[in-house]
Amino acid sequence: MFHLFKKAQSDRSVNNIGQLQPDNIPGHIAIIMDGNGRWAKKRGLPRIAGHHAGMKAVKRTTIAADELGVKVLTLYAFSTENWKRPREEVDFLMKLPQEFLALELDELVEKNVQVRLTGWKEGLPGHTLEAVETAIERTQGNNGLILNFALNYGSRHEIVNAVREIAEQVKRGELNEEDISESILSSKLLTGNLPDPDLIIRTSGEIRISNFMLWQMAYSELWFTDIYWPEFTERHLMQAIGEYQRRARRYGGL
Repeated sequence: MFHLFKKAQSDRSVNNIGQLQPDNIPGHIAIIMDGNGRWAKKRGLPRIAGHHAGMKAVKRTTIAADELGVKVLTLYAFSTENWKRPREEVDFLMKLPQEFLALELDELVEKNVQVRLTGWKEGLPGHTLEAVETAIERTQGNNGLILNFALNYGSRHEIVNAVREIAEQVKRGELNEEDISESILSSKLLTGNLPDPDLIIRTSGEIRISNFMLWQMAYSELWFTDIYWPEFTERHLMQAIGEYQRRARRYGGL
């Protein structure tokens, strides 16, 4: 039933692509980019071919988000759990940021895009970290679209770290226990300087969150599609935004 409902949503979106409301574009879109391996398997290709094809979808989506007026685009590139994958695949995934940024960084600078990283630098290979930090440094003065890579990121670990930091502040007498609030916890998260996502998209037909922005997504709108990430296009992004615009965000009110 869910898939039938989801398909109906998608079909309805197709008919309204040209009717997006420019004053109701989600400010922060976060995407769980899933299905690279299955896309490749379906074509008789190795999984790494799917990850390489997914890199092209990153560029398409970044360009489309920028043109639509999205302020922040967060892409779930590599989770803390992904280290469990075969070493060959992990090594390839760790080369993708270097390859992508080598090809696209000049254009990102030209388009006024600011690159950011949400995740832990510890554990990342030197070549991966160097590529990302170079991109961050070269784009830090830009004030257009924020392209935020969630790399070596896991939400539960993020929340635990935030709680530990607050506990240390209380222990040192820098914070009173009764003053702990949602806003203080939010400020301790890796995304403390970003707004919560308005819209979260997941590709590949999987209907779960996979340890992604569990605190931040409290009132995010969710949109799932059967499309594998390498197949994701500007049209699918507009479908998701179209559905977002048809929903009423009441934040628990009426």
